Amino acid sequence: MKHKPFWQFFKSATRSFTDRRISLWIALVGLVVALLVTLVWLAGRYEASQYQAELDRDTADAVSDIRGSLGRHVLSLQNLHAKGLPPKLWASEVRNMFNLNREWLRVERRDAQGLVVQGIDSPLREPVFNSNTRMNEQAEIIQTCLRAKRLNGPAYSRSYFVPQNNGLGFEVIEMCLPTLESGIPVGFVLVTYGLQDILASQLGETYGRRNEISFIESDGTRLAIHGTLPRSRRLFSATQLLDLPGNTLVLRMDGRRSAPDVFPSILPALVTAMSIALVSVLVLLVKDSRRRLKAERDLADALAFRKAMEDSLVTGLRARDLHGRITYVNPAFCQMVGFEAEQLLGKSAPMPYWPPEMVGEYQQRQAVRLAGNAPPREGFESVFVRQDGTRFPVLIFEAPLINVLGKQTGWMSAFLDVSEQRRIEELSRASQERLQATARLATVGEMASLLSHELNQPLSAISSYATGSLNLIQQAQSPAETLGDLKMALERISEQASRAGKVINSVHDFVRRRDQDREVVPPGLIMDAVMPLIQLQAHKLHVKVATRIDEGLAPVLCDRTMVEQVLLNLARNGMQAMDHPDCQDRVLSLQVKRAASSLSHGWIEFSVSDLGVGISDDIEKQLFTPFFTTKSEGMGLGLSLCRTVVEQHGGHLEFVRQAPNGTLFRFTLPTASEV
Repeated sequence: MKHKPFWQFFKSATRSFTDRRISLWIALVGLVVALLVTLVWLAGRYEASQYQAELDRDTADAVSDIRGSLGRHVLSLQNLHAKGLPPKLWASEVRNMFNLNREWLRVERRDAQGLVVQGIDSPLREPVFNSNTRMNEQAEIIQTCLRAKRLNGPAYSRSYFVPQNNGLGFEVIEMCLPTLESGIPVGFVLVTYGLQDILASQLGETYGRRNEISFIESDGTRLAIHGTLPRSRRLFSATQLLDLPGNTLVLRMDGRRSAPDVFPSILPALVTAMSIALVSVLVLLVKDSRRRLKAERDLADALAFRKAMEDSLVTGLRARDLHGRITYVNPAFCQMVGFEAEQLLGKSAPMPYWPPEMVGEYQQRQAVRLAGNAPPREGFESVFVRQDGTRFPVLIFEAPLINVLGKQTGWMSAFLDVSEQRRIEELSRASQERLQATARLATVGEMASLLSHELNQPLSAISSYATGSLNLIQQAQSPAETLGDLKMALERISEQASRAGKVINSVHDFVRRRDQDREVVPPGLIMDAVMPLIQLQAHKLHVKVATRIDEGLAPVLCDRTMVEQVLLNLARNGMQAMDHPDCQDRVLSLQVKRAASSLSHGWIEFSVSDLGVGISDDIEKQLFTPFFTTKSEGMGLGLSLCRTVVEQHGGHLEFVRQAPNGTLFRFTLPTASEV
């Protein structure tokens, strides 16, 4: 057998080793090239994903900004309606609001049937509507207002195109807001928005400089656009739903950046990065592992916190999937119905805590809910049965259960045991009935007190005229003069008897809190009606009466009998205040004039002033308190009754101390035109 020479063997071994080393280098170079290509590709993808995420956040923020702006518009219109302004002032306020809300094209007030009462176009542009532009959209507008009335809040119409005289046009959308008075809809406020103007005013300054923003339809058709982009580059794009009551718009945002190049500018740095690639990967893996562990600990802490919070609630919580099966219950719900969580999880209708006779009704309600119909926001009441058979009322609030992908996976319900609340309401109702019975008894006493107080004046006048008539008969000298004086006295007696009857009826209506019969009366007639009684009292107390009535006063709308009683009470109090030895000048001044206060424009002011001893600080605090009096024969109801009568007419009764002495009482009454 022949052997190969050594050198041939060495040459063959060297060639084999060299081939293996070249293969390893080729494999290493291929691996490095593959790593570099992968790194470059991943860098580009990462950059693209970062910008796409930023664009998605901007789109979501833009939708939030639009929704917040629309919400502020609703609050502004509600505040404007709450002011109760007349049409001219309302129109002025709306024009001021146009300067702040440039996306508004037109604002209308409509009645309860949806018909236009008043319309204001934006002063910042030419009117966008003519008599024929909106004829085809009136049905949609009325439906939108009916939807707003049903929702008891704002509702938005579908968008539609408004052509202009220059051959162009734009898309608009209507917002209808019901106006309420005492909780009852009395009309609507309709605001017309330009979609192009919404993009320009709400998003132009913030997002329009670096993006192209547009409203699109579901098929991609653009309704409005703001900003321009070059079409030569592949662009990033993001869409977001703007869900409004009654309509849903799609907001699209196109970024100005293009996708990164296949070989970005960082390629020269990759040569250096090759030497530290393994160490960097190891460091990144360690950091990533630490972050993962930290995230897992944070997640465990968050789950423990949520579990502790749910366990501490007194509100029962229950989750159901789209098939009606129970997927979650908290301890409060289990304690409420008396079942363990294991006994309830996975259960479907009929539930073990439903009353047997109401199973059909509850199943029908659950079927409606599972069909996608949202429950009322204020909740609804039901009756549940505990495991021991006892029944109790519950208040239920339900809402869709949405996962992280925005898809509904079931329904979440919250339960409140309202049995204690119902018991308290029943006790309150019984107490209210007892209070009403007590109030009726107090009203009877109040009526008796008021009648006895108010009948003193007409009965005193009747007595005075009757006494004067007897004196005339006893001292009669000339039959003609006697008959004339007797006739006058008898007429006065008849008038005061009629007044007494009116006082009884007015006080009766006043105590029952009914609306008294009011009439239009010139202020001078009220003064003329009470002057004979005032002069009679003034003659007894040696008081001089001075009257002054301004010319051209408008008639007042009032209950004449009660207002005359107020004037008589104030005049009598003024004269009695001067019935004092220290009072040398006994002058009672009565004046009727226009109210000077700007708040009482269109009102008439009656004033009674005296030169008596005045009102001390101690008496001032209790002056209008019922049954408080400084007179031995008084009842303390005069000033209290006067103030109540004036306030029932919408006026105000007050007094002012005069220098050096005396007191001025004055009250206001509305004119017929003011009412």
